[in-house]
Amino acid sequence: DEMIIGGGMAYTFEKVLHGTDIGKSLFDKEGAKIVNKIIDKANKNGVKIHLPTDWIIADQFAKDANNKVATRADGITDNWMGLDIGPESQKAFESVIKRCNTIIWNGPMGVFEFPAFAKGTQVVMNAMVEATKRGAVTIVGGGDTATCAAEMGTEDKLSHVSTGGGASLELLEGRQLPGVLALSVKGSAKL
Repeated sequence: DEMIIGGGMAYTFEKVLHGTDIGKSLFDKEGAKIVNKIIDKANKNGVKIHLPTDWIIADQFAKDANNKVATRADGITDNWMGLDIGPESQKAFESVIKRCNTIIWNGPMGVFEFPAFAKGTQVVMNAMVEATKRGAVTIVGGGDTATCAAEMGTEDKLSHVSTGGGASLELLEGRQLPGVLALSVKGSAKL
């Protein structure tokens, strides 16, 4: 019913949908071509899309980069880049997670490897843990997100953690996974 788009992917959506200046943030030219189709499909299916409305931005991609908060109204300065979701987006995303009963998460909210840009991911992870405690099904898929769970000590506090992010998404799309198919067809597995 609801989808949060955070991390590097969000900047492409932000630029296309809102015309926001994104500075040196990640921008996917090919992906930009299908943003409106994705939004149209979400609207058609009653899925509410949530994008960040503020970011923690940096003057370089580095652990010790200068950083500050920028909002959608501000945009991201030309020589700066978004490396995490900002405090208002953290609260908003936490609120979305609190009302959901099944949550699938693929991809961190920021560059969690750098402490200054890890808070968004930490907030979402903590919300996932709280959701699991109240009985929600929480699934983390993808190597980076699984690494976050391991580093934050939350692997055993979520319903399921998988390093197969791409495979997880393909399974949700209804595609057959080659490895599972090979194991499912009698006589096809050769040792």
